[in-house]
Formats: sequence, structure tokens, C-alpha cells
Amino acid sequence: MKILILCTGNSCRSQMAEGFLKSFDKNLEVYSAGTKPTSKVHPKAIKVMAEIGIDLSENKPKSVDLFLNQPFDYVITVCGGAKESCPMFTGIVKNQIHIGFEDPADATGTDEEITKEFRKIRDEIKRDFFKFYQSKC
Repeated sequence: MKILILCTGNSCRSQMAEGFLKSFDKNLEVYSAGTKPTSKVHPKAIKVMAEIGIDLSENKPKSVDLFLNQPFDYVITVCGGAKESCPMFTGIVKNQIHIGFEDPADATGTDEEITKEFRKIRDEIKRDFFKFYQSKC
């Protein structure tokens, strides 16, 4: 099964979702990308995933353009709030679904409060992507 997880910046949610799906099943072919990729994976996304044994430290944000000529079984968008517009994938895809999450990069407050928000979103991503994995893979 070949899966692309899509968002805007490809720095937090889509990277975490990619990490989780790969951890659930090494046989899945999983990628993540963004319509406007940032320069690096968010340091707090790397930190909170490392806390549970998933290493994102070598991951790099990628443009969705790299994947437009590849077929996918699933393209999953993960954008959340009303101020975000979900990207559309115009390549070859059998199933396009949405599993949305708020962007932890928008969190404000102390360093600990922001880290707590990243953990909350991480745990929501794990829960929802495990449900997806159990029902579709």
C-alpha cells in the first residue's frame, strides 16, 4: 500500500503521521509532502516523536510536486483549523481522505505549554492514524 500524507508546510502533522504509519507497518510505503514546504521539520515535532521512540531528525519537508506523477492508494490531508485551506492532490490516487488536526506550530505560551500542545496533537495523530491503519491496511 502506498500512502501520501499532505499538508501545507510538511513540518509537523504530516511528518508525525508519516512516522506513525511507518512504525505501525514497515511494509507500508509512506510519504509526506506540503504545498508550501518549510525549510525544516519543526524541532518540537522531532522532540515529541523522539519521546516515544520515533526518529524524525533526518526527515526533510518535501514539495507535493515531487509526487504528482506517482500513483497512490491513499492521499490523506491533515490540515485542521478554519484558517487553513486543505491542499488538493491532482495526481493519480485511488482514495483521497481527510483526517484533520490543529497545527501545533500555532501554539502560544511558555515553552512547556507549547511542548504540551505538540504532545496533544501527536497523541491525536497516533490515535486517528492507528484507526485508519486498522480499517484500511
